[in-house]
Amino acid sequence: MSENRPSPSPAGDRPDEAPPPPSEHLNIKVTDGNNEVFFKIKRSTQLKKLMDAFCERQGKEFRSCRFLFDGQRVNATDNPESLDMTDGDVLEVHQEQIGGAR
Repeated sequence: MSENRPSPSPAGDRPDEAPPPPSEHLNIKVTDGNNEVFFKIKRSTQLKKLMDAFCERQGKEFRSCRFLFDGQRVNATDNPESLDMTDGDVLEVHQEQIGGAR
């Protein structure tokens, strides 16, 4: 007698199972086009800490850099949670330009 039993589904395939909670830490890549630096920070950490560390490592002045996430300027008081960042997201760094054509 053979029975047709459904094969047991691997763990995590059950529809009633909730997804795992998000990790407390995120890996964020910061790039200025020439250099890439990876930071591991908590979701609640203000991004000023990351921005200061990047500028210090690259020998740049904080006031002359602008940080962008998804094309929007990042404020020093923002944190990954407030910007809805996920693991592996990228912050772009641009040199501030003042002035222009005459």
